[in-house]
Amino acid sequence: MLETRRHRLLVVDDAPDTREVLHRNLTSRGYDVITARDVAEALRILSTTRVDLVITDLKMPGASGLELVRHVREHLQHAEVITITGYPSVEGAVAAVKSGAEEYLTKPFTQDELFTAVALAIEKLGGQPPREREPAGPARDRPGIVAASEAMRRVLAEVARAAASEAPVLITGERGTGKTTVARLIHEGGARAARPFVVVHCGDGRDEWLETQLLGDDVPGAGGAVARAGVLHAVEGGTVLLAEVSHLAPAVQRRLADTLAGRRPAVADRLAPAWPRCRVLAASSEDLRPLVAAGSFREDLFLRLSANALALPPLRERAEDIVPLAEQFLARYAAPRNRAVPTISDQARDVLRAYPWPGNLAELENCMRGLAASVRGAAIDLADLPNALRASSGAAAAARRTLAEVEADHIRAVLASVGGHKTRAAEILGINRKTLREKLRDTGSDTTPE
Repeated sequence: MLETRRHRLLVVDDAPDTREVLHRNLTSRGYDVITARDVAEALRILSTTRVDLVITDLKMPGASGLELVRHVREHLQHAEVITITGYPSVEGAVAAVKSGAEEYLTKPFTQDELFTAVALAIEKLGGQPPREREPAGPARDRPGIVAASEAMRRVLAEVARAAASEAPVLITGERGTGKTTVARLIHEGGARAARPFVVVHCGDGRDEWLETQLLGDDVPGAGGAVARAGVLHAVEGGTVLLAEVSHLAPAVQRRLADTLAGRRPAVADRLAPAWPRCRVLAASSEDLRPLVAAGSFREDLFLRLSANALALPPLRERAEDIVPLAEQFLARYAAPRNRAVPTISDQARDVLRAYPWPGNLAELENCMRGLAASVRGAAIDLADLPNALRASSGAAAAARRTLAEVEADHIRAVLASVGGHKTRAAEILGINRKTLREKLRDTGSDTTPE
C-alpha cells in the first residue's frame, strides 16, 4: 500500500543479516527505518525516539521480544507491533498476539507478506481500534490486486463468497500468483477480520516441530503431562493459513484431518471445550489431486480443505491486468524517491503483455522496482526493459511469422553475406539460380546485381 507520509519503524533482531535485509526492503518502500540488536538497545531508542511500528524477533539473547511487546503496549499507545520468529515458541507467539502485537510472521516470510503486514499495522495508527473496524471487502486496495481481467473478477467474486463462509478454503496457483494476499482478503472480508491472521509455512522440512507447533502436544511436568497449545488452538477466533500444505508429513496430515473432522485429540480435551477455535485456510503451488491419486496426500484431508476451492490464474492468463499491475508497482517504488511515476510506452506495454511472466506477480514487481530506480526519463520505453523481456518479445514475434516470411528473410540475409552475388547465394541455399530469381521475384526483392 502506497504511503503518503514517512513512518518511522524500529526493527529489533539479533541477526545482522536479518536487520540488514529488513532495513533495505522497508527503506525501499519509503519508511524511515531504525535497527536495534536486542531489547535493551531498542528500549534506549524508544526512550528518546518516537516510532510508529516496532518489528521484533521473539527469541533473542537477554530479554525476549515478548517483553518488548508488553513494554510497547503499556507505554507507547501510539505504536503498533509485529513479531517475527524463525523457531517460534507457540506460547510466545500467541502471547505476543494476545499482548497486543498486530500479528506475527514466521521466517522465512516473503516480501509481500512483510509489506502487507506492515501496511496493515500502519493503517491502524489513524483508524479505529481493531475490534471496532469494519471488515474489509475484496475490493480493498491491496498490492497485486487488479481485476481488469475476467479471470480476476471471477476470483474476487469467489473471495467474497469464501469470506462469508466459515468453511476451510484451499487456494491453489503457481508460485507468485498472490495466494497469501488472497487468503488475507478472505480473512479481512469475514467475521474474524479483527482477530489474528497467522501464516504457518509447511515446507521447511521440520516435520516434528511443525506438528507440535500446529497441533500441540503434551509436555512432561512435575505433576504429570501438561498440555501445550498448538497454533490451531491458540489463535483463538482468528485465521490460520497453511502455506504450501502439500509438504505436510503423513503424520501431520493424519492429525490435521482428525482435527478438521472434529475428532478431538487428547491434548485438546485438556485445553478448552472447543477445538479448533480458528478458521483454517490452505494454499498450495501444487495441484493436490494427483498427490491424492498417488497416495502421498490424504483424500479425507483434501476433501476437508477443499470445501471451498479457489484457483488463482497465472499472470500470463490475465494479460489485461499486467499493465495496470505494472503501473501500481511503479507508483509504489517511485513515490519513496520523490519522483513522478513514469509512464509506459505503447511498445513497452506490448512487450509486458506478451512476456509469459513465469515468476508471476513477484517477477513483475521486481521488474518494476528495478525500472523505478533506473529509468530517468518520463517514460519507460522498449530499450529500458530487461534483456529477457525484449528477447522473449522477439522470439514471440518470430514464432508468429509465416514460413514464406522466414524464407524470404533468410534468402535476403544470404544474398547480403555474399555481396548480392546470386550464383554464389544459390549455391549456399542449395537451389539453382533460376529458382532463386523466382523466389526473389515472388517477394519483390529481385533488385540485387548479378
